[in-house]
Amino acid sequence: MFDQIVVPTDGSDVSDAAVSAAITLADRFDAHLHAIHVMEMGELPPGVEDDDADQFASVGSEATTAAAERAAEAGVEATTSVIVGGVPIHRGILDYADDHDADCIVMGTYGRTGLDRFVLGSVAERTLRESPVPVLTVHEESTVEMPFERILVPTDGSDGALVASDRAIDLASATGATLHVVHVVDPYLLDTQVDPSQLLETLEDVGEQAVEAVETRASEAGVSDVETELLTGNPHRAIVDYADENDVDCIVMGTHGRTGLERYILGSVTERVVRLADAPVLSVKQSPPAE
Repeated sequence: MFDQIVVPTDGSDVSDAAVSAAITLADRFDAHLHAIHVMEMGELPPGVEDDDADQFASVGSEATTAAAERAAEAGVEATTSVIVGGVPIHRGILDYADDHDADCIVMGTYGRTGLDRFVLGSVAERTLRESPVPVLTVHEESTVEMPFERILVPTDGSDGALVASDRAIDLASATGATLHVVHVVDPYLLDTQVDPSQLLETLEDVGEQAVEAVETRASEAGVSDVETELLTGNPHRAIVDYADENDVDCIVMGTHGRTGLERYILGSVTERVVRLADAPVLSVKQSPPAE
């Protein structure tokens, strides 16, 4: 399922959590690990001259070497790279992933460089928005343990959500996990000019069709342990609460989607779930249509 995994690291506690997650994933799927550090030259802290850039490169070298050593202890093959200058950090990560045919990027959602400059918060968000390959995000307290027992995939029935659902089905099939499929009915979408009960029934019907479509796809893929549920409330809050209440090991979400009323929600919802969920989140983008 995963062959080449990229994990950016800056030596912070949260990037260490990402390294641990990436090693666990690579070990489970016999993947090659790429531990990288991207320096954004031209944005050195005040008072630091370009001549001192080697100091910053050494921070990256130490972080990637430490990650590779941890990988070796787990029996995982790893490559290290320090990428210097010329592009924003998230672009350096994405270019490296593209150049090395990576099929997953693992990132901490917050982090700082060796000189206390926050980077991985905004970098992770930019990477999520632009990455054509799945991005697994973890918090400092997050742990990834294999095999997964419970995987959650929210769906709104959109093409993007179905792409994420297929990835969640593959993951459930590979790990033997129970697949939890949910749709969140957002009461704030109710229009007061329309009969609320009728509109609510319509939204629930849309949700039922969305989860049933994923359940059917899962069954066709040989995943028989599937649980479905309609939730009501603020979408990102309902997803996070469900994950907590059901001890979900991983949440799989599309980075774009739409409700039955053609309102895009899963882009921003995914970013909010990434920030709030204790469980790791695998964000999957829908590929653009072939020309």
